Amino acid sequence: MPFPSVPPGFRPLMLDDRAEITRRLGLNPPETSELTFTNLFMWRGHYRPLIGPVGEALGVVLRLEGEAPFGLGPVGPADPVSFTKTMLGLLETITPTPMIARVGRNWVEAPGFRDRFRVVPDPDQNDYVYQTQDLIHLAGRKYHQKKNHLNQFLNQYRFEALELDDLLAAEALELEEAWCELRQCSLDPGLSGEDRAVHEALRHFGRLDYRGLVLRIDGRIQAFSLGEPLNPETVVIHVEKANPDIRGLYAAINQLFCQRMWGAYRFINREQDLGREGLRKAKQSYHPHRLVEKFRVFPL
Repeated sequence: MPFPSVPPGFRPLMLDDRAEITRRLGLNPPETSELTFTNLFMWRGHYRPLIGPVGEALGVVLRLEGEAPFGLGPVGPADPVSFTKTMLGLLETITPTPMIARVGRNWVEAPGFRDRFRVVPDPDQNDYVYQTQDLIHLAGRKYHQKKNHLNQFLNQYRFEALELDDLLAAEALELEEAWCELRQCSLDPGLSGEDRAVHEALRHFGRLDYRGLVLRIDGRIQAFSLGEPLNPETVVIHVEKANPDIRGLYAAINQLFCQRMWGAYRFINREQDLGREGLRKAKQSYHPHRLVEKFRVFPL
């Protein structure tokens, strides 16, 4: 008999879930980048998220095409051992390989946790966290090259830096489509999923909790970035796109977004590298303050 596709009590994530999920996350602010409503919603076409009650918390199940479904950590306060036991039991109803993924070190180091579950590091999913003031000021020798790229852009181009609104969101979609055509997103499942996620975010601007900045040069948007608070100290950057033919533009959108919108936060979480060497080098080149380690959890 085939497994059902939905655990008991679970259903697909909807836009109307925003207020309740955001409220619950406010009671237990996350450190891992996955747990914002914006992130779950914008990636819904790729991961097909389900939500449902797991004890007093909400659970999330992600169902990537062609892979076994897996759970995330709790939305809201929860006891690590109790939540994990219940969540793995629910996952057993839909897959022979139940797993909770992308949970942080604090979760797996809870008393008695490793006696009850098998814990495996997942370094490709580790989040890169930077000090906001480092990304704003780019001070010191280690940022010399980044500062040069930024200054070359500032000296060569006249631009407008504008906070995202409905009209600019629609205009930013044009850059996303051009970027994807250049990178041949349709041939890469990861880039194709990212393209769909960016479209979801921009099309639902104003109904999600993120803010954005665009850089316009000669009347056209050539870069944009989207982010939102993750917890009281940290902002998470969900998207950063720029015309790769304009030297220093990525350095500019990174620095200006932090400077103009997120200077009151101590840290910037720029998400994971997914094991891609080019992405890893790019994230390491900004000298992270720390990594948010993540783990996969299985029944013993």
